[in-house]
Amino acid sequence: MEYRKLKDLDKDDGAVGDDIESLRGKALSGAHTNNMATLGGHSIDRTKWKRKSIVTLALTVLTSSQAILIVWSKRAGKYEYSVTTANFLVETLKCALSLAALVRIWGNEGVTDDNRLSSSLDEVIVFPIPAALYLVKNLLQYYIFAYVDAPGYQILKNLNIISTGVLYRIILKKKLSEIQWAAFILLCAGCTTAQLNPSSDHVLQAPFQGWMMAIVMALLSGFAGVYTEAIIKKRPSRNINVQNFWLYVFGMVFNAVAIVIQDFDAVMNKGFFHGYSLITVLMIVNHALSGIAVSMVMKYADNIVKVYSTSVAMLLTALVSVFLFGFHLSLAFFLGSTVVSVSIYLHSIGKLQR
Repeated sequence: MEYRKLKDLDKDDGAVGDDIESLRGKALSGAHTNNMATLGGHSIDRTKWKRKSIVTLALTVLTSSQAILIVWSKRAGKYEYSVTTANFLVETLKCALSLAALVRIWGNEGVTDDNRLSSSLDEVIVFPIPAALYLVKNLLQYYIFAYVDAPGYQILKNLNIISTGVLYRIILKKKLSEIQWAAFILLCAGCTTAQLNPSSDHVLQAPFQGWMMAIVMALLSGFAGVYTEAIIKKRPSRNINVQNFWLYVFGMVFNAVAIVIQDFDAVMNKGFFHGYSLITVLMIVNHALSGIAVSMVMKYADNIVKVYSTSVAMLLTALVSVFLFGFHLSLAFFLGSTVVSVSIYLHSIGKLQR
């Protein structure tokens, strides 16, 4: 009996020892796993930070160079190329980029109901409206430079924030916070201050036609943006590249009609690419990539990134215009652009708090 007890005690001691060793192993394994998770987390954070930085830098450069390239593409104050053909190529390039993104998705995930290109008539028939609005807005952005310079354009185009906010309230029934309404007032004040012209009999640098074109562009851009968002949110699971593809297809169709109406004789006599230069090609690529960059910001960054990019782009456009076009960086422009930047930031904060 005593022998059995001693043997049982030995077994118990062995089991306890095994348990202790097992716990030690688990502790070491857990510590190792935690360390690996920490390192993995740091690696993911670093990757996200790099991606966010690249997207922010790309959006800033594309936004600031957009107006500069349009002005720079002129020869003796005129566009030697057809602006309708340039717009057509922008829509074609964006359509090709959306299709390339879809091909990549099909290769990785396969074809599903949400990413297949074939769509019902009811789904496709809504895209001609925003496509037509963007056509008029994109054509106006070429002609507005007859009345405003590149820095002035960067300031005035922020008026679309006001039109978008008001149309959000009317069409999508979304309430605006008090901060956002205050931001709209600041934005108007900033745009007006930036255009003050103390060295001339005219109070504002931009003439009445320039302001009217800027307001019309803001309304068109705001309505098209809100309408497109309403379309997208009708079926949120639908792949954005499919929706963009159909929007750009109709954009190509409408721009082709614009070529026939406005520049048919010039294109037939001089050729489709008459007057094109390296600057024109860069401008077309810039316009196409700008839309892609905004989508990337929404996916990989946030609205604050877009705000800072817009603000920095205004300053960069002004600085580059000083060297390229002899732009005079006045105190009024500096103060106005600062107020506009603050208003954009406040609008973003108000959007987050809503």
